[in-house]
Amino acid sequence: MNFLRLGPAGREIPVVQHDGTSYDLRTLTADLDGAFWSADGIARTRAALEGGDLAELPDAGVLRVGVPVARPNKIVCIGLNYRDHAAETGAPLPAEPVVFMKDPMTLVGPFDDVLIPRGSTQTDWEVELAVVVGTTIRYADSPEQAMRHIAGYAVSHDVSERGFQLERGGQWDKGKSCETFNPLGPWLVPADEVGDPQALSLRLWVNGVLRQDGTTKDMIFPVAHVVWYLSQFMVLYPGDVINTGTPAGVALGLPDHPYLRAGDVVELEIGGLGRARQALVAA
Repeated sequence: MNFLRLGPAGREIPVVQHDGTSYDLRTLTADLDGAFWSADGIARTRAALEGGDLAELPDAGVLRVGVPVARPNKIVCIGLNYRDHAAETGAPLPAEPVVFMKDPMTLVGPFDDVLIPRGSTQTDWEVELAVVVGTTIRYADSPEQAMRHIAGYAVSHDVSERGFQLERGGQWDKGKSCETFNPLGPWLVPADEVGDPQALSLRLWVNGVLRQDGTTKDMIFPVAHVVWYLSQFMVLYPGDVINTGTPAGVALGLPDHPYLRAGDVVELEIGGLGRARQALVAA
């Protein structure tokens, strides 16, 4: 069962895919927002599917695929969370998760264009596992308890401008929050259908060349720890997105630093969570 939002930007409708068929969710919810996730939306959808209460959406295949989560309050990101990525950047392994924020307005659909910012010469790629919060988390008692608050997982592209990030005063947000810098999707898969989030493959290609080929088992801080840790410092609300880090293979870590240019195409996938594709264009 996959949750997604289809239609023109700003006018997406909530949809669930099940056994190859797309169903309109508007009889259950106006959108896949925090209220839906926190009000047992996943369980209610399963019940509606089993009861035959949802109408099929026959034209789903021709509609634009939007962000699978509507209007999150925030995007929280974890930096340097893969051992091989820390090594390729020359950074020591962090003793605690490296946390930064990303503007929620960076979210775009998984097949939308990504804009190269004006003045950019170091736009970089990062495939990441995104965690979507299902119910409010504050001061989780343990990593195990924190996991019970997760709605599901999605493919995230944490696009970065390294010059803005590292050479413009040391404030990462400037290199992370540029327009269109967080394609998400194609869909959200419920947590209980994903299984072990530390056993997922991640891959990313640029112009057909495989650049990243990793696994979530290489995370320094696993998903459960990340969600628990963040809840000690901030309240996590339903629909919030957590980007959990990227494996090795980014342009910053490659000898020739082949940063993205207008005309490039990035494709990325996570095992069981789908595949996305974005073209790079000039802002």
